[in-house]
Amino acid sequence: MKITEEELIPNLLKAKAGNQIAFSNLLDTFWNDVYGFLLVRTENENDAEDLTIQTFSKAFDKINTYDMSYKFKTWLITIAKNLHVDLFRKRKKSVLENMNYGNDDAIKVLDDAPTIEDQLIIDQNLANLLHDIKKLKPAYQKIINLRYFNELSYADIATELNEPINSVKVKLLRAKKLLAEIIKTKGKS
Repeated sequence: MKITEEELIPNLLKAKAGNQIAFSNLLDTFWNDVYGFLLVRTENENDAEDLTIQTFSKAFDKINTYDMSYKFKTWLITIAKNLHVDLFRKRKKSVLENMNYGNDDAIKVLDDAPTIEDQLIIDQNLANLLHDIKKLKPAYQKIINLRYFNELSYADIATELNEPINSVKVKLLRAKKLLAEIIKTKGKS
């Protein structure tokens, strides 16, 4: 459900109070603006979608820092722009680190195949991750499994769950945040 200009301030106040429906309404209202902005900058649908999700995730995490004397859309676009710059810098640094200047500036190709030891570590980490996922509510477990283990697109997940695509995106953001908290808490104990 998109919100009107008159509904924006009450919705922002609810979001600042932690109301999930308010977050969903903000996501529905501003998703296309942020995604369109990032699509023009990245010229890549996957990068634009990933950065848009990161933008809303960061905005929702930092909603209490939002100064309501500025337009919310401008605040979101600023977050999106900064995330895009970070991604660009990270990729540029990665390319420069992989350059072999002694060999006609050729890019090194590294052997990505995991060793037997690497595979054991990966399997152990996967077992721990699956154990942590089981601590989530069933709805969050399902959406994590559909996205990351079944590798379904947001549209396919929306069809599978019979829910709007933006609800799927918000649920996935929430599930990832809760899973990260479980993992952090486990790491401290």
